[in-house]
Amino acid sequence: MDFGLNGKTALVLGASRGLGAAIAQGLAKEGVKVYAAARSNEQIDEWAKSLNIADNVTAISLDLTDIDAINKTIENILKNGGVDILVNNTGGPPPSLAHETSRNGWIDNFEVMAANIFHITQKLLPNMRENKWGRIISLTSSGVEQPIPRLAISNAIRSAIVGWSKTLSAEVAADGITVNVIMPGRIKTKRLDQLDTNAAERTGKSIEDVAKASVATIPAARYGTPEEFANVAVFLASEAASYVTGSKIRIDGGAIKGI
Repeated sequence: MDFGLNGKTALVLGASRGLGAAIAQGLAKEGVKVYAAARSNEQIDEWAKSLNIADNVTAISLDLTDIDAINKTIENILKNGGVDILVNNTGGPPPSLAHETSRNGWIDNFEVMAANIFHITQKLLPNMRENKWGRIISLTSSGVEQPIPRLAISNAIRSAIVGWSKTLSAEVAADGITVNVIMPGRIKTKRLDQLDTNAAERTGKSIEDVAKASVATIPAARYGTPEEFANVAVFLASEAASYVTGSKIRIDGGAIKGI
């Protein structure tokens, strides 16, 4: 299928590794000019060269905790014509219990995981509206549908992103802009390795036993790959998905039991 993406431009946040890197790579392979943003450019440069897509990838050093750096980056992107596709991806917060998380813990994480991506989106939207074409894709978690124990901050803030995304989708649909959320389940990334390690330390089990028990809850009987997750994002960014908006899509191997 021709996704109609050749020559489009994208900004992918959190693109140095994991799901962000996989999405940036998938878009670049489709001919998209990708601004791949992360705190460190080194990993981006490495994977771009190794996959022979360096011509389509521009690494940007960006710390999502630094609003001045965010504003400068967005200003530079707009001076160069803006983007057609925005992938909002932020790192996951540390494990947390709802009744123990401090006020500052809520505020600090909300700023990075939600408020700053809302701000970035708002700054990039006018160009999309003028062009009558745009794709906004935000990564959350399966925890927005089935809260994950000990991930209270993630469950709550990522749920706020879903509400924002659904609201925005109705506001800009007539401008040819789609706004969707994709929800990873257990995808084999360093983030998942960290969560399994934390669970092993907390329970006294081996990491292998923790992973085995986790896989046993997934109908597909395995963890997903970043590439499988990225394939859904690339489709949503495509011309073929022009009538898909206001949706949240699970990529979880069937792990969520609810309908």
